[in-house]
Amino acid sequence: MQVKYNTILLKLSGEALMGDGEYGIDFKTANFIVNEIKEVADMGVNIGVVVGGGNIFRGIQGTARNMDRVTADYMGMLATVINSLALQDGLEKVGVPTRVQTAIEMRQIAEPFIRRRAMRHLEKSRVVIFAAGTGNPYFTTDTAATLRGTEINAQVILKATKVDGVYTADPKKDKNAVKFESIQYLDVLNKGLQVMDSTAITMCMDNKIPIIVFDIYGKGNMKKVVMGEKIGTIVEG
Repeated sequence: MQVKYNTILLKLSGEALMGDGEYGIDFKTANFIVNEIKEVADMGVNIGVVVGGGNIFRGIQGTARNMDRVTADYMGMLATVINSLALQDGLEKVGVPTRVQTAIEMRQIAEPFIRRRAMRHLEKSRVVIFAAGTGNPYFTTDTAATLRGTEINAQVILKATKVDGVYTADPKKDKNAVKFESIQYLDVLNKGLQVMDSTAITMCMDNKIPIIVFDIYGKGNMKKVVMGEKIGTIVEG
């Protein structure tokens, strides 16, 4: 079975793990995502994962409550570690060898991020989950995803969302919203579309890495994307 992308970086929002809940991790939903990742891993694809922490704590929420921005961002990074460990546990339960690497050292629970070690894990068919963002405040997990994707030579960034692509407006609020089959990086920036933050989009544009935005809850969608089927919206040059 021929795949189009041999090395991918999957970007999951923390909210994707909530399912229909309002907070935390819905393990039924997490297990569904785990099995979607397993299906692709079993095809021999090298997979890096970056997961957000918005289901537990978002730095921007903290600043809205008059917290120091740096402190709030570090708390958000720690939330991503919780999600990463949950994903690791789920993947290993279904037989997928997995490593978590963190941008902030916490050796008792995960490896520190070392690019060469991450590359070696991928060569050994291990899924590598990159936790704690970039390790720096003021940067989002979107930027962490594009940074890690670039570092592991990913051929594509898969942005897993609750909608099936990029629209002119929020399709849940505007029934006249039109879906883009493809769109250029600069158009995303100029139109202010909420695909990823501007730093992440610019990094992908500079390194010529396409972004595919797709619905993670569609069974088999991740596999279809890796096989090259037209799923969701592709953001490229």
